[in-house]
Amino acid sequence: MGGGNWKSVNFALINSICLDRWQTLLAQWLPDGKQVGNDWVALNPTRNDRRTGSFKISLSAGLWADFATGDTGGDPVSLYAYIKGLSQVQAAKALQAELGVAT
Repeated sequence: MGGGNWKSVNFALINSICLDRWQTLLAQWLPDGKQVGNDWVALNPTRNDRRTGSFKISLSAGLWADFATGDTGGDPVSLYAYIKGLSQVQAAKALQAELGVAT
């Protein structure tokens, strides 16, 4: 697994902090999105997505999926890694720094 030592990253803590700020973070990461029921629905920035509807993120659980491509994930770190083109470890470390989580 590239991108650093995963043992040095507290994924559970980072995901928990992200979920506490989830809607605010989603608005920053996917600013073209909006809340629809219990989901954040946005254009997928990793492809030439022209209409919202297929890329959805659960506001309560952090689960996400692009139903047009089959890409899925189960938490904020995996979503951040996906949309930024990072490994899970790189994404976790970037979020750790961005959120001010002590190492």
